[in-house]
Amino acid sequence: MKVKMLSRNPDNYVRETKLDLQRVPRNYDPTLHPFEVPREYVRALNATKLERVFAKPFLASLDGHRDGVNCLAKHPKSLATVLSGACDGEVRIWNLTKRKCIRTIQAHEGFVRGICTRFCGTSFFTVGDDKTVKHWKMDGPGYGEEEEPLHTILGKTFLLGSCASDRNIVLYDMRQATPLKKVILDMRTNTICWNPMEAFIFTAANEDYNLYTFDMRALDTPVMVHMDHVSAVLDVDYSPTGKEFVSASFDKSIRIFPVDKSRSREVYHTKRMQHVICVKWTSDSKYIMCGSDEMNIRLWKANASEKLGVLTSREKAAKDYNQKLKEKFQHHPHIKRIARHRHLPKSIYSQIQEQRIMKEARRRKEVNRLKHSKPGSVSIVPEKKKHIVAVVK
Repeated sequence: MKVKMLSRNPDNYVRETKLDLQRVPRNYDPTLHPFEVPREYVRALNATKLERVFAKPFLASLDGHRDGVNCLAKHPKSLATVLSGACDGEVRIWNLTKRKCIRTIQAHEGFVRGICTRFCGTSFFTVGDDKTVKHWKMDGPGYGEEEEPLHTILGKTFLLGSCASDRNIVLYDMRQATPLKKVILDMRTNTICWNPMEAFIFTAANEDYNLYTFDMRALDTPVMVHMDHVSAVLDVDYSPTGKEFVSASFDKSIRIFPVDKSRSREVYHTKRMQHVICVKWTSDSKYIMCGSDEMNIRLWKANASEKLGVLTSREKAAKDYNQKLKEKFQHHPHIKRIARHRHLPKSIYSQIQEQRIMKEARRRKEVNRLKHSKPGSVSIVPEKKKHIVAVVK
């Protein structure tokens, strides 16, 4: 008869202080834990439910503009500094930590169409409907000085981007006098944004409610078509990681899309928020800012259920463990339904149902046309190519 004895040194199990956790020996042999998967499933289900319970993305509203907010810009060196331009020509500089306006400039007559900061963060440029580009100091004027731009550039018109009202997306090589490539879509593109991590990839926000991610080396087919908005998409901005982007729409909501998915993972809205004109993802990848028609700038969390502030090591470990559990069981029907569910305004919900009926009718019509036509006479056009009219090189 053989007897196996466990021999453990008790000194290894003595706590140094009463706050330390008791050390518990565990054998990781899977045959000794037959109910481990059902237990992990219950934990993943609870983690998914708690994520939806604690999903409170809205943080603050910055009010002070007297007209709709038309454009936003980030400071390259300071995470707490944001610039905004309004439809009445006013530019404001905000401190996000104090949630207050620290400087106001009457920059243009008419709309402020764009703002961008210099890479050093000492100054910024504004573009207005009065056909001027103005260069401003980031710091305010000294005692006795007037608020004046450093330089003013006059022009008859501007071509600063590659989106045109004739439905074109044009790519320019600044070393040549002619355009490099041009793609024509069904409807007008409002803005484009380049992926900060992949130099050839950009996403276009279109009037046909969709966003198109292109590889500039092959413009005849978009890499991905992102469909969830129910009205024109007005602005788009990438996260610093390049894995996600946020879009602003005329349907009074903003959505967060993974770059490799056609559907959004998150939708943000409030009762007071009107048509969203501009949106920015902060440089630390934690927050999203949007400017809308009713003169407010809103601050949101990029991850709706993320806990702000300093986390202890145990909180970080629990967060990572729950995240892995959710990824492991993400395709189980019950968990998938809970994680995907979002409350939507009645207007958006009804429009989604209406568009679903229209899309199903179009699909049924294509199937019937293919079924009752001569073989080879009707070709099936993929969804990615339906909205591309032509590519000009």
